[in-house]
Amino acid sequence: MRRILFNRLVSALLLMIVATTIPACSQIASPVLLGPNVAISQAINTETLTLLTLNTAHGRKDALNQLLVPGTSILNNLDEIAALLREVDADVVALQEVDGPSVWSGNFDHIGYLAQAAGYPWDVRSDHVKGRRLNYGTGLLSRTAFQEVISHDFPETRLTLRKGFTLGQIEWQPDENKPSITVDILSVHLDFFRNSIRKQQISSLLRILETRKRPVIILGDFNSNWLAKDSVIRHLAECGSTRVFEPHSINLGTYNSGEHLHRLDWVLLSTDLEFKRYEVLPDIVSDHQAMVVEVSYIGGKQQNKGSSNASSSQCNGSATAAGQPD
Repeated sequence: MRRILFNRLVSALLLMIVATTIPACSQIASPVLLGPNVAISQAINTETLTLLTLNTAHGRKDALNQLLVPGTSILNNLDEIAALLREVDADVVALQEVDGPSVWSGNFDHIGYLAQAAGYPWDVRSDHVKGRRLNYGTGLLSRTAFQEVISHDFPETRLTLRKGFTLGQIEWQPDENKPSITVDILSVHLDFFRNSIRKQQISSLLRILETRKRPVIILGDFNSNWLAKDSVIRHLAECGSTRVFEPHSINLGTYNSGEHLHRLDWVLLSTDLEFKRYEVLPDIVSDHQAMVVEVSYIGGKQQNKGSSNASSSQCNGSATAAGQPD
């Protein structure tokens, strides 16, 4: 973990060089609520839903920082990601560290470029960091129209720039003889530096999910390991009544620190869904590796087997609990 923190602190230092030139009043985007747009929605008619998640690293591939990467290389790197997306052909793609027009990564909309290059008719990007020179955050690509989109910024923090999530609601019909179901799909990115901040961000996420009461798939870069002390990904699974795939596995690492792969990227399912496939792809298109999951709908047939139950005091106290940097 020390190597991870060193690499990211160096990258963050370069980021601050750019970020300090952005007026504070326009640096961060406010949360936005869009929808509903039911009139043009069409359910995905498939027995299982295939999803891919990837931290795109601002298009820098595995370089230290995108400020050091020429614009032509950024385009080439995004083309490699688009080729991977076409090959996997997922129904929905969750992306993190995906840029809008930014001086450090070619000054164009990366998610719009990927949507067009990979053949996705629907895309949405949330700029959790926004300014004249720097725009980036999380996003989703989809084969079907989003009925609703929520772009949520976590509270601003010291030392690191703001993170957040994009929520897209879709219609899915896993059984042609039954009505379609409404599913919330989230692309999430948590703070990389402090566990205490990640816990606050998870609490914010849980509060929103509690109000929605529908099947949910949460994907993204959580900067958290299940086996770590005071793990926030374990806390999210327990307090959100969600399941993860083989949480104790040491063979599903996604982030290359230069020494070995760390499992920092995760997919969580509500208990009315289950994993039919879970794969970390070997392709080097970022400093993170993409994950592909295939999900089926089981309704109320099974209980959560991915994690133990947490006490109400553990969950209710998460917003104020203190933590140590990883």
